[in-house]
Amino acid sequence: MDDNAVRRPICIEVTDKDLPLHCPTPAMALWNSHPRVFLDIERTGEAMCPYCGTRFSYQGEGRHQGH
Repeated sequence: MDDNAVRRPICIEVTDKDLPLHCPTPAMALWNSHPRVFLDIERTGEAMCPYCGTRFSYQGEGRHQGH
């Protein structure tokens, strides 16, 4: 198998304007969509879509602060 043919999940940075976060996002292609799922990203600062594996990283004002 060609290494270039392997698709790795992408990571998308999101801000407060993207909340509430859901996947697929409006920027994703319609032909590549799946059922909409809302993702709780504010609690941990990261989320992953259970359908397509897209990873999200929260860069907003309320950004998660570690303990």
